[in-house]
Amino acid sequence: MKKYFLSVLFLALAFGILSAQSVATQPGNFFIKAEAFFKKNVTTTGVDYNGIKANQTELKGLVDMISTFNLSSVTKSGQKAFWLNAYNILVIYNVVTHLPIAKPTDVNGFFDAIKFQIAGSSLTLSEIENSKVRPTFQDPRVHFALVCAAKSCPPIANYAFTADNVEAKLEALTRAALNSASFIKVDDTKKTVAFSQILDWYKDDFFIKYKTILEYVNSYRTTPIPATYTQSFYPYNWALNIKK
Repeated sequence: MKKYFLSVLFLALAFGILSAQSVATQPGNFFIKAEAFFKKNVTTTGVDYNGIKANQTELKGLVDMISTFNLSSVTKSGQKAFWLNAYNILVIYNVVTHLPIAKPTDVNGFFDAIKFQIAGSSLTLSEIENSKVRPTFQDPRVHFALVCAAKSCPPIANYAFTADNVEAKLEALTRAALNSASFIKVDDTKKTVAFSQILDWYKDDFFIKYKTILEYVNSYRTTPIPATYTQSFYPYNWALNIKK
Protein backbone atom coordinates (compact mmCIF):
# COMPACT_ATOMS: atom_id res chain seq x y z
CA MET A 1 0.00 0.00 0.00
CA LYS A 2 2.83 2.39 0.89
CA LYS A 3 4.53 1.70 -2.44
CA TYR A 4 1.23 2.33 -4.27
CA PHE A 5 0.71 5.60 -2.38
CA LEU A 6 4.20 6.82 -3.25
CA SER A 7 3.64 5.97 -6.91
CA VAL A 8 0.38 7.90 -6.98
CA LEU A 9 2.03 10.85 -5.20
CA PHE A 10 4.90 10.84 -7.67
CA LEU A 11 2.52 10.83 -10.64
CA ALA A 12 0.48 13.64 -9.13
CA LEU A 13 3.56 15.77 -8.57
CA ALA A 14 4.84 15.05 -12.05
CA PHE A 15 1.48 15.94 -13.57
CA GLY A 16 1.42 19.15 -11.56
CA ILE A 17 4.86 20.13 -12.78
CA LEU A 18 3.97 19.36 -16.39
CA SER A 19 0.71 21.26 -16.06
CA ALA A 20 2.51 24.29 -14.69
CA GLN A 21 5.01 24.15 -17.53
CA SER A 22 2.19 23.81 -20.02
CA VAL A 23 0.42 26.88 -18.66
CA ALA A 24 3.67 28.84 -18.66
CA THR A 25 4.23 28.18 -22.35
CA GLN A 26 0.66 28.74 -23.54
CA PRO A 27 0.41 31.51 -26.17
CA GLY A 28 -2.13 33.38 -24.04
CA ASN A 29 0.38 33.59 -21.22
CA PHE A 30 2.79 35.46 -23.49
CA PHE A 31 0.24 38.19 -24.14
CA ILE A 32 -0.56 38.49 -20.43
CA LYS A 33 3.10 38.84 -19.49
CA ALA A 34 3.76 41.25 -22.36
CA GLU A 35 0.87 43.42 -21.20
CA ALA A 36 2.29 43.59 -17.67
CA PHE A 37 5.78 44.35 -19.00
CA PHE A 38 4.70 47.24 -21.23
CA LYS A 39 2.46 48.75 -18.56
CA LYS A 40 5.29 48.66 -16.04
CA ASN A 41 8.09 49.99 -18.24
CA VAL A 42 6.55 52.28 -20.89
CA THR A 43 5.26 55.79 -20.17
CA THR A 44 4.21 58.77 -22.25
CA THR A 45 7.82 60.00 -22.13
CA GLY A 46 9.43 56.77 -23.34
CA VAL A 47 10.85 53.45 -22.21
CA ASP A 48 12.51 52.92 -18.82
CA TYR A 49 15.56 51.15 -20.26
CA ASN A 50 17.69 51.73 -17.17
CA GLY A 51 15.01 50.33 -14.89
CA ILE A 52 14.65 47.26 -17.11
CA LYS A 53 18.42 46.75 -17.16
CA ALA A 54 18.51 46.78 -13.35
CA ASN A 55 16.07 43.86 -13.26
CA GLN A 56 15.91 41.88 -16.50
CA THR A 57 13.96 38.86 -15.26
CA GLU A 58 10.66 39.79 -16.96
CA LEU A 59 12.34 40.83 -20.19
CA LYS A 60 14.42 37.66 -20.48
CA GLY A 61 11.35 35.58 -19.72
CA LEU A 62 9.50 37.23 -22.60
CA VAL A 63 12.47 36.77 -24.95
CA ASP A 64 12.45 33.05 -24.08
CA MET A 65 8.72 32.83 -24.76
CA ILE A 66 9.17 34.59 -28.11
CA SER A 67 11.81 32.05 -29.14
CA THR A 68 9.45 29.08 -28.75
CA PHE A 69 6.09 30.69 -29.53
CA ASN A 70 3.80 28.38 -31.53
CA LEU A 71 2.32 30.53 -34.29
CA SER A 72 0.07 27.71 -35.50
CA SER A 73 -1.77 27.78 -32.17
CA VAL A 74 -3.23 31.26 -32.72
CA THR A 75 -5.43 32.93 -35.33
CA LYS A 76 -4.06 35.29 -37.99
CA SER A 77 -5.03 38.22 -35.76
CA GLY A 78 -3.13 36.54 -32.93
CA GLN A 79 -0.12 36.13 -35.21
CA LYS A 80 -0.22 39.81 -36.15
CA ALA A 81 -0.39 40.75 -32.46
CA PHE A 82 2.49 38.39 -31.66
CA TRP A 83 4.81 39.86 -34.30
CA LEU A 84 4.12 43.44 -33.20
CA ASN A 85 4.77 42.60 -29.54
CA ALA A 86 7.81 40.49 -30.37
CA TYR A 87 9.40 43.26 -32.44
CA ASN A 88 8.93 45.90 -29.74
CA ILE A 89 10.15 43.59 -26.97
CA LEU A 90 13.25 42.56 -28.94
CA VAL A 91 14.05 46.19 -29.76
CA ILE A 92 13.93 46.93 -26.03
CA TYR A 93 16.07 43.87 -25.32
CA ASN A 94 18.61 44.97 -27.93
CA VAL A 95 18.83 48.43 -26.37
CA VAL A 96 19.13 47.12 -22.82
CA THR A 97 21.84 44.65 -23.88
CA HIS A 98 23.96 47.46 -25.34
CA LEU A 99 23.43 50.27 -22.82
CA PRO A 100 24.74 52.88 -22.50
CA ILE A 101 23.94 54.13 -26.02
CA ALA A 102 22.59 57.44 -27.31
CA LYS A 103 20.67 55.90 -30.19
CA PRO A 104 19.98 52.41 -31.56
CA THR A 105 22.08 53.10 -34.65
CA ASP A 106 25.14 53.36 -32.37
CA VAL A 107 25.04 49.56 -32.29
CA ASN A 108 26.52 47.96 -35.38
CA GLY A 109 23.88 45.80 -37.06
CA PHE A 110 21.18 46.72 -34.52
CA PHE A 111 18.44 46.16 -37.10
CA ASP A 112 19.99 44.11 -39.88
CA ALA A 113 22.71 41.86 -38.43
CA ILE A 114 21.88 40.84 -34.84
CA LYS A 115 19.61 37.80 -34.93
CA PHE A 116 17.02 36.55 -32.46
CA GLN A 117 15.20 33.26 -32.06
CA ILE A 118 11.56 33.93 -32.89
CA ALA A 119 8.92 31.20 -33.08
CA GLY A 120 11.58 28.69 -34.08
CA SER A 121 13.29 30.92 -36.67
CA SER A 122 16.45 33.04 -36.51
CA LEU A 123 15.61 36.59 -37.63
CA THR A 124 16.92 40.15 -37.43
CA LEU A 125 14.63 43.03 -36.53
CA SER A 126 14.58 44.10 -40.19
CA GLU A 127 13.58 40.58 -41.22
CA ILE A 128 10.70 40.60 -38.74
CA GLU A 129 9.41 43.82 -40.26
CA ASN A 130 10.19 43.27 -43.94
CA SER A 131 9.95 39.49 -44.33
CA LYS A 132 7.21 38.65 -41.85
CA VAL A 133 4.97 41.58 -40.90
CA ARG A 134 4.78 43.68 -44.08
CA PRO A 135 4.28 40.94 -46.71
CA THR A 136 2.07 38.77 -44.51
CA PHE A 137 -0.43 41.38 -43.37
CA GLN A 138 -0.08 44.16 -45.97
CA ASP A 139 -1.33 46.66 -43.42
CA PRO A 140 0.36 50.10 -43.47
CA ARG A 141 -0.90 50.76 -39.94
CA VAL A 142 1.80 48.48 -38.55
CA HIS A 143 4.29 51.31 -39.09
CA PHE A 144 2.63 53.17 -36.23
CA ALA A 145 2.95 50.16 -33.91
CA LEU A 146 6.47 48.90 -34.68
CA VAL A 147 8.76 51.14 -32.64
CA CYS A 148 12.50 51.23 -33.38
CA ALA A 149 13.62 52.90 -30.11
CA ALA A 150 14.03 56.33 -31.73
CA LYS A 151 12.37 59.62 -30.83
CA SER A 152 11.03 60.06 -34.36
CA CYS A 153 9.15 56.76 -34.10
CA PRO A 154 5.53 56.98 -33.05
CA PRO A 155 5.28 56.56 -29.26
CA ILE A 156 5.50 52.93 -28.17
CA ALA A 157 2.24 51.55 -26.78
CA ASN A 158 2.16 50.78 -23.05
CA TYR A 159 0.05 47.66 -23.62
CA ALA A 160 0.30 44.40 -25.51
CA PHE A 161 -1.46 43.77 -28.78
CA THR A 162 -3.80 40.77 -28.69
CA ALA A 163 -5.96 38.92 -31.19
CA ASP A 164 -8.97 40.74 -29.78
CA ASN A 165 -7.60 44.27 -29.74
CA VAL A 166 -5.00 44.46 -32.53
CA GLU A 167 -7.25 45.96 -35.23
CA ALA A 168 -8.76 48.61 -32.97
CA LYS A 169 -5.37 49.48 -31.45
CA LEU A 170 -3.72 49.81 -34.87
CA GLU A 171 -6.50 52.12 -35.99
CA ALA A 172 -6.15 54.26 -32.85
CA LEU A 173 -2.35 54.45 -33.07
CA THR A 174 -2.46 55.43 -36.74
CA ARG A 175 -5.06 58.12 -36.12
CA ALA A 176 -3.07 59.48 -33.17
CA ALA A 177 0.20 59.63 -35.12
CA LEU A 178 -1.26 61.25 -38.21
CA ASN A 179 -2.98 63.92 -36.11
CA SER A 180 0.09 64.57 -33.96
CA ALA A 181 1.82 67.91 -34.54
CA SER A 182 5.17 66.30 -33.74
CA PHE A 183 4.70 63.57 -36.36
CA ILE A 184 2.98 65.55 -39.14
CA LYS A 185 4.31 69.11 -39.03
CA VAL A 186 1.82 71.48 -40.59
CA ASP A 187 2.52 75.19 -40.93
CA ASP A 188 -0.67 76.92 -42.03
CA THR A 189 1.04 80.30 -42.19
CA LYS A 190 3.68 79.10 -44.64
CA LYS A 191 1.29 76.58 -46.20
CA THR A 192 3.72 73.72 -45.81
CA VAL A 193 3.63 70.20 -44.39
CA ALA A 194 6.61 68.07 -43.36
CA PHE A 195 5.97 64.34 -43.13
CA SER A 196 7.84 61.71 -41.12
CA GLN A 197 10.38 59.83 -43.22
CA ILE A 198 8.52 56.66 -42.29
CA LEU A 199 5.95 57.70 -44.87
CA ASP A 200 8.69 57.96 -47.48
CA TRP A 201 10.68 54.82 -46.59
CA TYR A 202 7.57 52.63 -46.73
CA LYS A 203 5.57 54.57 -49.31
CA ASP A 204 4.69 51.43 -51.25
CA ASP A 205 2.67 50.23 -48.25
CA PHE A 206 0.69 53.46 -48.10
CA PHE A 207 0.04 53.31 -51.84
CA ILE A 208 -1.79 49.98 -51.54
CA LYS A 209 -5.11 51.84 -51.39
CA TYR A 210 -4.11 55.47 -51.93
CA LYS A 211 -2.41 57.31 -54.79
CA THR A 212 -0.40 59.73 -52.66
CA ILE A 213 0.98 60.08 -49.14
CA LEU A 214 -1.24 63.11 -48.60
CA GLU A 215 -4.36 61.10 -49.46
CA TYR A 216 -3.41 58.43 -46.94
CA VAL A 217 -2.63 60.97 -44.21
CA ASN A 218 -5.83 62.92 -44.83
CA SER A 219 -7.90 59.74 -44.55
CA TYR A 220 -7.05 59.85 -40.82
CA ARG A 221 -6.77 63.58 -40.22
CA THR A 222 -9.40 65.47 -38.22
CA THR A 223 -8.36 68.56 -40.19
CA PRO A 224 -7.28 67.57 -43.70
CA ILE A 225 -4.13 69.12 -45.15
CA PRO A 226 -4.80 71.12 -48.35
CA ALA A 227 -3.30 69.63 -51.50
CA THR A 228 -1.84 73.05 -52.32
CA TYR A 229 0.56 72.94 -49.34
CA THR A 230 4.24 72.38 -50.14
CA GLN A 231 5.23 68.90 -48.99
CA SER A 232 8.55 67.61 -47.62
CA PHE A 233 10.01 65.01 -45.24
CA TYR A 234 11.81 66.15 -42.08
CA PRO A 235 15.06 64.44 -40.92
CA TYR A 236 14.63 61.40 -38.67
CA ASN A 237 15.72 61.83 -35.06
CA TRP A 238 17.41 58.58 -34.03
CA ALA A 239 18.00 59.68 -30.42
CA LEU A 240 16.89 56.98 -27.95
CA ASN A 241 13.26 57.14 -26.82
CA ILE A 242 14.35 56.76 -23.20
CA LYS A 243 12.05 57.67 -20.33
CA LYS A 244 12.67 61.18 -19.03
